[in-house]
Amino acid sequence: MTPAPSSAPIALITGGSRGLGRNAALHLVQKQMDVILTYRSSQDEALAVVQQIEAQGGRAAALQLDVSQTATFPAFVASLQALLARHWQRARIDHLVNNGGTGLHLPLAQTTEAQFDALLNVHLKGPFFLTQALAPMIQDGGSILNISSGLTRFAVPGYGAYATMKGGLEVLSRYLAKELGSRGIRVNTLAPGAIETDFNGGALRSNAELNRFVASVTALGRAGLPDDIGPVVASLLSEDSHWITAQRIEASGGMFV
Repeated sequence: MTPAPSSAPIALITGGSRGLGRNAALHLVQKQMDVILTYRSSQDEALAVVQQIEAQGGRAAALQLDVSQTATFPAFVASLQALLARHWQRARIDHLVNNGGTGLHLPLAQTTEAQFDALLNVHLKGPFFLTQALAPMIQDGGSILNISSGLTRFAVPGYGAYATMKGGLEVLSRYLAKELGSRGIRVNTLAPGAIETDFNGGALRSNAELNRFVASVTALGRAGLPDDIGPVVASLLSEDSHWITAQRIEASGGMFV
């Protein structure tokens, strides 16, 4: 049976099956937003998030996408269009969150060209061309949120290549804000600090010494949790932030201030 049309705003979150993307998706439903999340390989985890959202009264769906594979974007757009028509009886989304990504902790001197290219494809080239492909499908007055990192402001040895890509993403956000502003589309960057997720194999969550170090250099005295970030994503996409664009918002608890 075809679902009834929904008037709720729709947010597309890349990498929404786990970590910060999952947490953001669960907080968006509390703002009465519907969610389409993408996953690279963890279909079961993605469907579990969909079920959680539906259990809270929201509407959600999951689509497979590898953000590093730009050649697949036309097929993804076609799948998204079909999903919107089938599940929402609509042709557009309201918000895009470029969240999907992977980490690398390695000194610059040891970083290979292949590792550099892999980070580039996931964190900069992918979001650039995915946003380009999806921009015509974003409602005027909607928003784009690019997820960066506190590591673009402070330097921690071993994260240079990763932070370089995120720095490029932050510049992209400002240019998108300028070029899409005539459509009323807001574009911002959210830069989390160190968060206890699966990032880098869940090191911050499982390594007590590392966790203590992060707490010692953070003004609020602890490492971040996913629940510290999801509400910020929801707020930046909501009408509460209708006059915020072209900004870098850091949510790090005051790390390295």
